[in-house]
Amino acid sequence: MKELSPVPPDALAVEARDLRKEFVRKDRKRGKRRVAALEDVTLEVARGECVAILGQNGSGKSTLVRLLSTLLLPDGGSARVFGYDVVREDKAVRRLVNRVSVEASFFKKMSPSENLHYAARFYGMTLSETSGQIPAILERVGFPPDRRTEPMENLSRGMQQKVALARALLTSPVLLLLDEPTTGLDPRSKLEVQEFIREMRAVHDSTILLCTHDLGEAEALAERVGILDRGRLLALEPAEELMARFDAKTLEEAFFAATGRGFEDEEDELDAEERKVLA
Repeated sequence: MKELSPVPPDALAVEARDLRKEFVRKDRKRGKRRVAALEDVTLEVARGECVAILGQNGSGKSTLVRLLSTLLLPDGGSARVFGYDVVREDKAVRRLVNRVSVEASFFKKMSPSENLHYAARFYGMTLSETSGQIPAILERVGFPPDRRTEPMENLSRGMQQKVALARALLTSPVLLLLDEPTTGLDPRSKLEVQEFIREMRAVHDSTILLCTHDLGEAEALAERVGILDRGRLLALEPAEELMARFDAKTLEEAFFAATGRGFEDEEDELDAEERKVLA
């Protein structure tokens, strides 16, 4: 298998200090202007912990995940993954991290099984390791057996999301970055995915950073819950303490109290610069 970077025993899984990222936005009245997607975000995640970050579309959740997975460069501050700097030691970070997001890319003409076998070879896994493991993981995330040989381009977004999750879980990453991992999944599949996340922690000692819209999912899976709003991390603590601090009976009420608005979805329009970076 592809050799993992050594993991210092006393290193935090994630350590971000004053992390900042800006993008250029086009404004009809003011022209181009730089807008902060993340503003001075500071957080720590211990090894083996599951931390959930709640936020509406456009709050900065996906930007945070992209920075930690070395897909974007920060404009300020610093971030480390198990002691490795995400800018200066990006190759070491990539060996420890796997990411699932709603924008996952695949070889569209290839089937789910073919995509997973390709990913396995990239990580140095042998055919004997993956021949039984790939079908088992696809079953675990609720992917139907009769669709496993179809081209990815024929599959719905929800189906592709299941394959994205299976691909990330295939390599048993030390840090799993989940950006809306159950978006587009049916209720049964969501429960199966959540159970698999618990198994990843229990069996493989994986650390989880979960960015989600799903308040119930965050409360069920995470030891601590953060509120990210307009690029700022407003809170990060156990759900019970979060609700107590804002005198709220539910996480939704706590979110409203912290941000001054409800938890409805918002349109997240990527600017041209961000699209270019992510292409």
